[in-house]
Order: sequence, then C-alpha cells, then structure tokens
Amino acid sequence: MFSTAQIGIDLGTANILVYSKEKGIILNEPSVVALNIDTRDVLAIGIEAKKMVGKTPSHIVAVRPLRDGVIADFDVTASLLKEIMKKASKNMGLAMRKPNVVVCAPTGSTSVERRAILDAVRSCGAKNVHIIEEPVAAAIGADLPVEEPTANVVVDIGGGTTEVAIISYGGVVSSNSVRVGGDKLDEAIIQYVRKTYNILIGERTAEQIKIDIGYAPIEHEKLTMEIRGRDLVNGLPKTIELHSFEIQEAMGELLHQLLEALRATLEDCPPELSGDIVDQGVLLTGGGALLNGLKEWISDEIFVPVHVAPNPLESVAIGTGRSLSFIDKLQKATV
Repeated sequence: MFSTAQIGIDLGTANILVYSKEKGIILNEPSVVALNIDTRDVLAIGIEAKKMVGKTPSHIVAVRPLRDGVIADFDVTASLLKEIMKKASKNMGLAMRKPNVVVCAPTGSTSVERRAILDAVRSCGAKNVHIIEEPVAAAIGADLPVEEPTANVVVDIGGGTTEVAIISYGGVVSSNSVRVGGDKLDEAIIQYVRKTYNILIGERTAEQIKIDIGYAPIEHEKLTMEIRGRDLVNGLPKTIELHSFEIQEAMGELLHQLLEALRATLEDCPPELSGDIVDQGVLLTGGGALLNGLKEWISDEIFVPVHVAPNPLESVAIGTGRSLSFIDKLQKATV
C-alpha cells in the first residue's frame, strides 16, 4: 500500500521546484515549455526547452506559461505541471498516488489567479491542494520562527515579482508586491544594449551579464565582459565589451522600485513589531537576492541589518513542503 506523498511546489516564473518531505528538493527545472504551434503538442519542458529559447524553427516555440508569478496560459501550465509531476514521481522512486500538495502564490494575486493555480495542480491528480503565500513559504524555508508573535521581514525577489512581507504569528501583517524581478532586470539590460550599441542580445545573454557583472547601486571595482549579439544596422553578428558600471545604471531604476516597496511595507508595520525588525533585520531570498552588492545597498538605505537566506533559490520550495505539517494554522492566519 502506498502512503500519501506530501509535496510542495514553488510555481515560479523562472523555475519550478518540487520539494518532498522525505527527499528534499527532488526537481528543479526552468518554467519553459517547447510547443509545436501547429499541433499544440508539448515537445520538451524545463532544461531541454530552455536550451531551445531563440533557436527554434518557426513552427516550434519555447514559451514561459507563467508571467509575473501567475499563470498566463492555463493549458500550457497544466501540461507543464503534468510532466513535472511525472518526473517528480520518478525521482521519488514511487508512483505518487494522489499526493497532498502545497503550492505558493504571490501575495498580490487575485482570487481568479489563485483558482487557476488550484485547478492546474488538481488537473494533475493531486488529492488535496493548499495555497500558501510566497513570503510565508520563503520564511519557513529559511528557518524563520513564523509561528511566533515576532516580526519577520522577507523580501522574495523572484523571476516575475518581488514580494515584500512582514510576517508574525503565521500570517502576513503587511505586504507589497511589485512586478519587478529577474526578468525585468534582464529586459532592462537588453534595452540598454540595444539603445546604446544598436545591438540585439537574447534573454539568456542578458541573464548571464546580470549574473557576471550586474551590481546594485554601490561602489565596486569595474568588471568587463565580452558579449555577442546582432548588429541592428547591418544585421551581422558583432562582439562588444560591456562594463559593470553601465549595467548598474541600466538596472538602477528597477532596483529603486524594489527598495520603495520595502520602505512602504516597513512604513505600514505596527509599532509593536518595529523593534523586532531592528533586532532581526530583513531576509533576502529568491534568485534576485544573489545580485552582487544588493545586501549591502539595502542595508545602507534602510539602516537595518540585511541577511541573505542560506539557500535563496530553494527557500520557497522548502517552505511549501515543510508547511504541510502545520498548514491548518497557517490557513487560519491567512484567511
């Protein structure tokens, strides 16, 4: 007889992660689906599909069905989730017979968007599906004491959105969600290179630039990087050299929007919890937390200690899985 599997899913704009209580992170794949647009057949998902981005013939497209942290294309997301669940059950070494699932949603998502997430996961054969707010999951995954009546401030910088929340006693006291994340930063780099150098680069190149020489607005030693793109004047491939100061400038405005969301959330904080924030500080999580100099910059701007989660890319997924053991308490707090 099979015991009911318990899994947590971080349905991210950039990556989908699946966490199992027994085995930890059992799957981490990019949220990309390669489709044949003539037949609507799914040709590849995850890493295989991501390799195809910008490199496919006209009848095959590599799409990201999740945008800004929510489902943009329901059918494609359902197909992606079915494949993800198949892979996850293989990795667990057992057939997941109607698992109990906790899946996360952005704090700013509407009831319609949440219903779409529930329906997509149920269509994959899940027995019970619970939704948990992303910052709460991130806090649980980073080992913060979310059930206690003390303030925990989480800034979850994902691919599509940045979620800022003050969590106390298992619920969100104050929160803000801005549609600024890793994707928007990549887009800003693409636009900057296009405007300044008349060169078109792809999303994958922009992401690599951000990782290698992207910096928050702090002083740093100049770094350079060679990139290749298509010259928009003559249409030929061209190689140019970029340096970190110009990439810092390209991302500056978006990073200030992120900072404003954090400030607005802290301004809404009840006075009783403000003292805890000064002691505990702010926790950065999500892939964006790894941006060079971000921790130091935010700390200088808000005069509060800032920490990066031990494993920022996996915090939300770990938190969703762990939350199953006390989901009733959390749902009472978030209803």
